[in-house]
Amino acid sequence: MQKNTFKIVIAYPPIETDKGVPLLSQNRQFQFFNAPTYIYPMIPAYAATIAKERGYEVVWMDGIAEKKSYKEWLAQLEKEQPDLLLLETKAPVVKMHWKLVNELKEQFKSMDIVMVGDHVTYLPKETLGACKVDYIILGGDYDFLLSDLADSISQGKEVPSGIWGRDTGKQHILPEQTKHEDTYWWTGPAKLTHKLDDLPFVDRDITKWELYAYENGNYKYTPATYMYSGRDCWWNRCTFCVWDHTINPRGSYRRFSPERLFAEVKYVVDKYGVKEIFDDAGTLFVGPPLKKFCELLIESGYSKKVVYSCNMRLNALNQEYYDLMGKANFRFILYGMESGNQETLDKLDKGLKIEEIEKGVQMAKKGGLEPHLTIMLGYPWETEEMAQNTINLARELFKKGYVDTMQATITIPYPGTPLYKECVEKGWLTVDPFDYEAFDMRAPVMKTHFSTERLYELTQSLYSSFFTPQYIMRKILSIRTWADIRFYLMAAKRILGHLLDFDEEQTKVSWYHPKFWINASKSLFRHLLPKRLKA
Repeated sequence: MQKNTFKIVIAYPPIETDKGVPLLSQNRQFQFFNAPTYIYPMIPAYAATIAKERGYEVVWMDGIAEKKSYKEWLAQLEKEQPDLLLLETKAPVVKMHWKLVNELKEQFKSMDIVMVGDHVTYLPKETLGACKVDYIILGGDYDFLLSDLADSISQGKEVPSGIWGRDTGKQHILPEQTKHEDTYWWTGPAKLTHKLDDLPFVDRDITKWELYAYENGNYKYTPATYMYSGRDCWWNRCTFCVWDHTINPRGSYRRFSPERLFAEVKYVVDKYGVKEIFDDAGTLFVGPPLKKFCELLIESGYSKKVVYSCNMRLNALNQEYYDLMGKANFRFILYGMESGNQETLDKLDKGLKIEEIEKGVQMAKKGGLEPHLTIMLGYPWETEEMAQNTINLARELFKKGYVDTMQATITIPYPGTPLYKECVEKGWLTVDPFDYEAFDMRAPVMKTHFSTERLYELTQSLYSSFFTPQYIMRKILSIRTWADIRFYLMAAKRILGHLLDFDEEQTKVSWYHPKFWINASKSLFRHLLPKRLKA
């Protein structure tokens, strides 16, 4: 492809805060982490790759992962002078990005700005009215649409469907279905029909993949990287998941073929020496495609070269599949358990029975995998007794050795989800529905049957529920290599950091603050001390 002088920057501006590292990229649940974590943003990475293949000059500027100050990031943007800047945003930081966009539009008069993500897909007119952004790409296929939009701007081609634009007098060739409203135009709903097998392999050089290859709690072996076998989850119904109801709504699930996915696995192993891959599709494909993918890994010998990890549903597989995944060198398997109460699972539309939870992790463990549970507390309909049910179930699964790790979070009803709509209708919110900064998972935004302080205590208790003598002894006895030792040391650091994610004075705590070590020591002591001595 002939070189195009049109320059595109794909960027994550630094968010300067004392709350920790913002998990903005490739993350369904926005959160600040005390333990640094950098997630490879797969869709923006594909967007950069497609744009480069079409001949555009592409620059990757993730100021968060590069640990730059805003001043340093802005100086780089000044040096690059792009024609088009892409920004991904989410509700808790969208107001920061509105302000940023207005500042950038003042400084870079000729630069167009396009915003993407779940929040602007849900409320595009809100962002167009709140800042001077030029375009909004709807849906989760903005990797395909970014280059189509660039073609329309730089080459006069027709604007694709799924774009909101500002009527600034620029000449655009708009499709017939375009709707005009106030000073905006809209080319219709996003068409989520692109074939994923048509995507090129991610250009991991231009997207600086090594920024995301080490500091990530999902990795045991490094360098590691992310894959994305589908968009996004074939269950696609959970009422709290903002991606299921905005950028990848029900009925839009698509996946790579096992052959195409395996081809990219080979590529990253051979070219970059990747030792572990985490597949971040909402749920990895199952049935015959999973069987074929495992067979490709085993028969090619790549199961001996790379470890594979993924998201999965607790009731999606039988023992035969787990055994096959074990043979294919799958390791870490992440499940959204969410709650230990059937009423809550039903209200969340999880399609899961309580009795299937233990059965699922037990089969995975028997197959040789390392199960990880994600669990939430703070549902407005749950009593303290119900919350304790969840903690007790998690603790029991750890005690039996069926679960290796877990992540505990406060339930957040993101704008665009059925849970958010229900909260607004029933008056469950404790904050203004448009106070988006409050939805950053640092504190609950829904009413509960018990105090906020008690919710913090329960969340910390859940996070540290696996600190049992049986669990710790099993981990010590499982150590075989230096990689195991390094992984457990890093895991301990992250666990202690996550305990502070729900500390009411968390913004005042750092690794160098005495309060951190006091709290950490208390937590460990409380969970390791025999019950009879506690009494």
